[in-house]
Formats: sequence, C-alpha cells, structure tokens
Amino acid sequence: MGANIFGVNYEPHADAVRVPFVTGMIIFTVCWFAARALICFFRKKFDLKHEAKLLLMYVNLAVLLRITFFPMHHDANGSIQPMIFDPKDIFPLNINLVPLQNLFDFSTTKDMLINIIGNITMFIPTGIILPVIYKKLRSFPRTVLAGGLISLCIEILQLPLSDRTSDINDLILNTSGVVIGYGIYTMARKIRRKAKT
Repeated sequence: MGANIFGVNYEPHADAVRVPFVTGMIIFTVCWFAARALICFFRKKFDLKHEAKLLLMYVNLAVLLRITFFPMHHDANGSIQPMIFDPKDIFPLNINLVPLQNLFDFSTTKDMLINIIGNITMFIPTGIILPVIYKKLRSFPRTVLAGGLISLCIEILQLPLSDRTSDINDLILNTSGVVIGYGIYTMARKIRRKAKT
C-alpha cells in the first residue's frame, strides 16, 4: 500500500514512544498560545478581533495534526490511537519523492478515493482561511505557496514517524486543496461585493 491518510502497517518495538492524542493536542495548544502571547508582547499590541480570527487557523491546524499524525483507525474502545515515535525504526526513512508513484496502489478503489479526496479536502479550509486572516496572502500565488509550505512542514515532521510516510503525492494533493479553497474564497468575496452594490 502506498502513502496515505491511514498511515502504514507497522508494529512498533516495546520501547517506542507513544504520544496520546490528548497529550499531543495539549502540547500544540500550549505552544500556540505561548507563541501568540510572545508575539503580542514584543509587538506591544493585542488585537482581540485579529486573535479571534487566528483561532480559525488554530482549529484548522489542530484538525490537520489529528489527521496527519495520529492513525485514522480507532482502537477496540473507539479511542484515537497514539502517535508513535520509534527511534529504532527511523531509518530507512519512509519517503516517496516520485510524483504519482503509489498514488493508486491501494487494495480497494474505495481506499484509493478516500486517500486522494481526503488529502485534497482537508486542505481546502487552509486555502480559505489564509487570505481571510492575512491581508498579505490575498493573492493566489502567496496563498498557494503558504498552504504548500504548511503541507511540506507536515511531511518533514512525519519523517521520523515509522507508521507514517512522507510523500510528494500528499504535497501535490494538499496544495490542490489549497487552490480549491482559494477559489471558494475568491467566489465568496465577489458575491459579497455584488451584494453590497
């Protein structure tokens, strides 16, 4: 099976580090608000409206982290399985740098479609949120570049995780989702302008 949003079949060693989903989200949340506090402190400015908008990105990133770092399949109790870091199995890296390779290599057509559509769909909100929050990202190239960089960061951070695969196909599909999201943002903006006139 190729790289996909389900992860790869993998049996970790007994001493592998397991990070529960709740713990991962707590760490992410603390880092997010600590970063925002430091930024506001050094800028000596706190804009409540802007910070409220940024919560959209916080939620968006939290969802992306859930999908890309924690297995989609729940355990027998229905709980989200932990993220696994196994130092003994970091190398060789699970990475694919060849576009379209293994993109259609799935046991069923359903799994293939879920992977392709899922990788595109989960980045559509990113393409909408980025230009809404940041004025400097309201051009098509900048939004796509920023969204693609978010996807690239995720792929790089997945490298040491033995149950995940860093794949150029994911980057392509994720960026396609950003493009679609930006298209939705643009259409919504045009509709809003026409409604005002």
